[in-house]
Amino acid sequence: MTDTGYSAQSTVMESHAGQACTAATEGGSQRESGIHRESDARQFSLQWAHSADGKPLRWRVEQEEPARTRIDIDEHSLTLDTAAGLTVWLDQPLSGRYRISYLREVLVQGQPNDRLSDLNQFWAARDPARASLFTRHGVLGEYDNLALYYVGMGGNWNSTTRFRYYNGHGERQLLGEFTDEAHLLRAGHRYRVTIEVDRTETRFLIDNQLYFRAHYAEPPASGYFGLRTVFSRQAISEFSVTPL
Repeated sequence: MTDTGYSAQSTVMESHAGQACTAATEGGSQRESGIHRESDARQFSLQWAHSADGKPLRWRVEQEEPARTRIDIDEHSLTLDTAAGLTVWLDQPLSGRYRISYLREVLVQGQPNDRLSDLNQFWAARDPARASLFTRHGVLGEYDNLALYYVGMGGNWNSTTRFRYYNGHGERQLLGEFTDEAHLLRAGHRYRVTIEVDRTETRFLIDNQLYFRAHYAEPPASGYFGLRTVFSRQAISEFSVTPL
């Protein structure tokens, strides 16, 4: 299995006290330790990291298989552990010129979902057909009709790193691709991921090295950032959003 309104005027920094949750839930809506579970078991919200003014950040989780998905939060990191598709959206749209940065490692330590693959991310995501973006359940194909940028790093069992633009009408345009070992995932390596949205282009960097860029006549409309993976266990830390 593989994956083939917030204005960036303030800094967002990773920090949150210890939390842990399994994604499974029964009907109804409940709150526990910063986690808000929806009546749909494949969606829930959580709080992780804080803005520069100290307010907790809300995230929306969309998961393909709740019973086989676990998300752990401590003061340092957000850990995603899933046997299927999983998207964790920052529940605040980003607009203007901004930089998203975080550390991320694909964990390969012998646990059931450990697999060196799919360090993926969405950004500038919006749904042209709906007011709400959050209507899906973690299956990659459900996102085909969104407008967004997508990098799948180490996809297809760590054989490809691809950059795509989804145009909002079902077309997933391939903008760039690497298949060489230098641009694929390494076990035990914590990557510094940087995404920049500027006036004339967007850029994707790994460990301060430019991997992809895409030019546009006008900056993207206000949209959402999402951490994305499938069948893997990954740790994210030092999350920030800052203006360019």
